[in-house]
Amino acid sequence: MILSRRATPYLLLAPVLLFAAVFFLVPVLFSLGLSFFSWNSLGRPRFVGAANYAYLLTRDPLFWTTLRNTALFVGGTILVGVPLAMALAVAVRRSRRRAVWRSLYWLPGVTNVAAVAYVWQSVLADPYGLLNRTLALAGIPGPAWLFDPGTAMLATILVFVWFHVGQDMLLLSAALDQVDEDCEDAARIDGASPWEVFRHVTLPLLKPALLFVTLSNLVKGVGYFALMLVLTGGGPVNTTNVAALHIYDLAFGQLKLGLAAAAAWLLLVAVALVAFAQLAFMRRGGLEAYG
Repeated sequence: MILSRRATPYLLLAPVLLFAAVFFLVPVLFSLGLSFFSWNSLGRPRFVGAANYAYLLTRDPLFWTTLRNTALFVGGTILVGVPLAMALAVAVRRSRRRAVWRSLYWLPGVTNVAAVAYVWQSVLADPYGLLNRTLALAGIPGPAWLFDPGTAMLATILVFVWFHVGQDMLLLSAALDQVDEDCEDAARIDGASPWEVFRHVTLPLLKPALLFVTLSNLVKGVGYFALMLVLTGGGPVNTTNVAALHIYDLAFGQLKLGLAAAAAWLLLVAVALVAFAQLAFMRRGGLEAYG
């Protein structure tokens, strides 16, 4: 009886653990091993040691360009998206139609990313896109949003934020619902202004939720490439060619699977370092930066 009680949790977890092993652990280990081989998926893999990593770090300038673009894209989506999600969460906090607003902001997140990209192509197209036609009515010449190196990355960041801000708003809105209003009322009685109450009382209580939203945006942004693939194709002049899109091209465009696996592992290490740095920053009171 005692043995069966001890074994029951493991038996219940067995299907999940098996699923994780088959669809996560095995592919991860396979990709790690593949990163030390040269393979085009057709012939026999050829062991090359660390040559793939050396090539990416020393002889592939596009890899460093895509890393820089990824950092710019992720940084932009976090700096724009997280404060916007917070503002929306605060705006609908005490609304009587809060559920309606939450649903409306959530809708883009359940839409297919390719469909979203094609819709925004029609909005941002030059010169016949909806946005530029609207600007033309006011006598303002709109730029080639998706074909100008100076605006292409900005356009993809704004589309990504529009696409995902509803999810972040829901998470922060749920966190706001858990904030003890007595603490905020006490600060108001002591003479604190609404901004001071939010900055010194509400915002620190939201630190775990903000950390989760920021890290989730980091993970989503680093692995994102479908939007760029459809919206800009990585152009113009590789200004929106991010690391994930470069890895996709190496694997399925050039059939350099070993090189693609090595690039993926280098990207994983970079993301892990940034995530740990961000965790340390938040734990040391870095939340004050939001105020």
